[in-house]
Amino acid sequence: MDTDLTFSDELIERLCSAERVAAMTGAGISAESGVPTFRGEGGLWKRYRPEELANVHAFVSDPALVWEWYTWRRRLIAETEPNPGHTALVELAQRMKEGEGRFTLITQNVDDLHDRAGSTDILKLHGEIFRSFCMDCGTDHPEVRFVEKGEVPRCEQEGCEGLVRPGVVWFGEGLPTDILQTAAEAAGRAEVFLSIGTSAVVYPAAGLIEQAARSGAYLVEVNVEPSALSSVADEVLLGPAGEVLPALMAEVWKEEGALISEDS
Repeated sequence: MDTDLTFSDELIERLCSAERVAAMTGAGISAESGVPTFRGEGGLWKRYRPEELANVHAFVSDPALVWEWYTWRRRLIAETEPNPGHTALVELAQRMKEGEGRFTLITQNVDDLHDRAGSTDILKLHGEIFRSFCMDCGTDHPEVRFVEKGEVPRCEQEGCEGLVRPGVVWFGEGLPTDILQTAAEAAGRAEVFLSIGTSAVVYPAAGLIEQAARSGAYLVEVNVEPSALSSVADEVLLGPAGEVLPALMAEVWKEEGALISEDS
């Protein structure tokens, strides 16, 4: 697609001078890597709505079926790779760290692409699809990754034998309060807040954008098409994150290089 990679001087200057920057990513950045949405193009899973499988009642009623779905999704994600948008955020975090600033990465995605790109201390609002834990005792089970059809993993802690489930936030469940609180604090303190590949309409995640705006952050949207956020954002950058973010970082480095030359 045609992408206008023009950035305002104010955005570049703010990113160069900010001591606190936060970014929240949504499904759009993962889609650029080929991560599929809930539904496949065909086959068994077209018979189900996501809400019918991604909830506690469905899991307790038929854990083998739900595990088959999550194994299918895990295998698809495992075949994808981080894109330049993911790596640009790693670069931004490193730049902030070197300048003794603070960068906070918040994601609504459950895949591991940010991790594989090199991001750390990620605030994962909706959990992690590759995490598995016991519903009864909470023990993590990293060995449970790809479950064979018909298999139902059970906890191996002594005296437990509880059902082991995927580590994602299901429909009807609340987001982790500690992660949400940390994200809200980061949004409230950010001088620049980047909303990347998200529709900005799903709460409570969308509330973080509102928190940043109320607190005076320079609000930037990076998306392939306008969203509900576009009318209130300080700057809207239309295009794939894998193109926009690397170009933005190149401009930041160029500006910093110019400032260093002036000070020399």
